[in-house]
Amino acid sequence: MRLQKVKMLLDEEVEARNKSSEISLDKPDPLLIAKRYNDETISLICALFAYGNAKLIVKFLQSLDFSLLDKSDEVIKKSVTSHYYRFQNAKDVASLFIALKRLKEIDSIENLFYEGYKNDESVLEGLWHFIETVKSVYPYKSRGYDFLVGSVPKKQSGMGTYKRYMMYLRWMVRKDNLDLGLWSKIDKKDLLLPLDTHTFKVSQRLGLLKRKTYDMKATIEITKRLQKFDKSDPIKYDFALYRLGQEKLQ
Repeated sequence: MRLQKVKMLLDEEVEARNKSSEISLDKPDPLLIAKRYNDETISLICALFAYGNAKLIVKFLQSLDFSLLDKSDEVIKKSVTSHYYRFQNAKDVASLFIALKRLKEIDSIENLFYEGYKNDESVLEGLWHFIETVKSVYPYKSRGYDFLVGSVPKKQSGMGTYKRYMMYLRWMVRKDNLDLGLWSKIDKKDLLLPLDTHTFKVSQRLGLLKRKTYDMKATIEITKRLQKFDKSDPIKYDFALYRLGQEKLQ
């Protein structure tokens, strides 16, 4: 498909899907829970657990008591003893709540991202600064927790897509009928596509992505291609691409 036709298709999809009814219990998405609270910390928890089956993600997020973010470490640990999700056991869930609670006492998540982002307008530098700060406020380690929070890569080659964080940034930075737009310090032109298996395959089929490896280089390649469609807001196409893949329309 020629790029101009692809752009027309995606522009139509963006307009058609930019409505709150696109996200519901019938069309589950972790953004459904994030929108309920409209809070940057709760939204981050929703994004970090956003892997696997969408219905199961939403079911797990609905079981969480987010008021624990204002409670003591001991209360948090006692309250989530029966909570687990795929790679994360109760201790991993408690550790995330404790780390983010401590973070709130230091600074906002937006400011922490901005600290790394501001010099080169790089959301990846913002992310590395954020991850390092999270790990410093609560230096807990386990396989499940490390998967959840992520790590700072030693080199770009072989780097994963950091899809859940890129999706979180989309929620926080963009503002429309889907995204929350709670932040103002990071420019939406600098966002990277939250590349998952759906958007990866759809982007290849539409001729937007030539790279065959699912990694950060693919994320940057597809983002640069989408910048040609809309330089100021390339990631507005993310949800449309995701749904096209999920619903097997492309």
